[in-house]
Amino acid sequence: MLFDFSSFLYAYGKPQCSAVLKLHPEDFIVEEKIAYPLSGQGEHLWVWVEKKGENSADLSEQLARWAGVNNKNIGYGGKKDRHAITRQWMSVHLPGKEDPSVDSFVSKNSKILKTIRHNRKLQTGGLSGNSFKLVLRNLTGDCKDLISRCEQVKKKGVPNYFGKQRFGRGMGNLEKVSQLFLGEQRRRVKRHQKGLYLSSARSWIFNQILSKRIECQSWSNRMSGDVFMLEGSSKCFVDDAETDLVERLFEGDIHPSGLLAGRGQFLTTLEALKIEQKVIQEFSDWQEGLEKSGMKQERRALRVFPKNMAFKLVDDTLHLRFELPAGSYATMVIRELVMV
Repeated sequence: MLFDFSSFLYAYGKPQCSAVLKLHPEDFIVEEKIAYPLSGQGEHLWVWVEKKGENSADLSEQLARWAGVNNKNIGYGGKKDRHAITRQWMSVHLPGKEDPSVDSFVSKNSKILKTIRHNRKLQTGGLSGNSFKLVLRNLTGDCKDLISRCEQVKKKGVPNYFGKQRFGRGMGNLEKVSQLFLGEQRRRVKRHQKGLYLSSARSWIFNQILSKRIECQSWSNRMSGDVFMLEGSSKCFVDDAETDLVERLFEGDIHPSGLLAGRGQFLTTLEALKIEQKVIQEFSDWQEGLEKSGMKQERRALRVFPKNMAFKLVDDTLHLRFELPAGSYATMVIRELVMV
């Protein structure tokens, strides 16, 4: 099976500008956000770190050595891009132990900005979102089109695709999915790796559904039989024919949602159901494998609005900042703006 990410449709057509992203680490700055206050006491030391040219797994090992604990005692909400400057929380489980000295943490590419105690470990996905400051350099093409796209994205949002990084280098995770479900995987797959493959399968199916909704011009609009998701929440409700739904969609209070495949009955009906069933039929082996693996159906918003978005074009450089909820991808915002 050929896995071509470029086949997924654009909401506003193919961009007319090209640019270079991440020419310097300073061109991609990410800062995590959490939705709850830290208590100041507890067995877990939360560490606010800044890293540059370092991946999260390596930083986790460095923190474990610094604190004198096993790497299993380190928690973090999500992996962050190596080719960037990122500020993120990590937690260190230190029951009955004193805080290690910040001055004793030595790293070429990372530094500890502050620490605070809390009563819980930072779990994967335990974030409310991320803020981004990006610089797109060496722009070529129609810059008027670029500014128009920025305005559209700010007002109407972007398709909430899972980004390419979700699928591994060269889409390798998807090849592993097929091998796993067809019984061609010779060696036993580690639990963590299997989880990555299953997530990749569901994400690819979701992207297929979203692309078809864009084709129908319904990725951001009401379609008969829709299931809507509340802004900032995983809660969903079936189209109840209320007269205010169109207005709520326009205001961004609710969003059309797409299927994350697994066990369970379809929540959609009518036209929305037809699209999801058609895609599932195309990936029937994957659907069967997801069900056997115990994955349960879930929903994901088809669109996302970058919040507090601001942009400035200076000569051949675009300066861009925005915030996204956890699970959404800055690269998918950039995809609607420029070719990189």
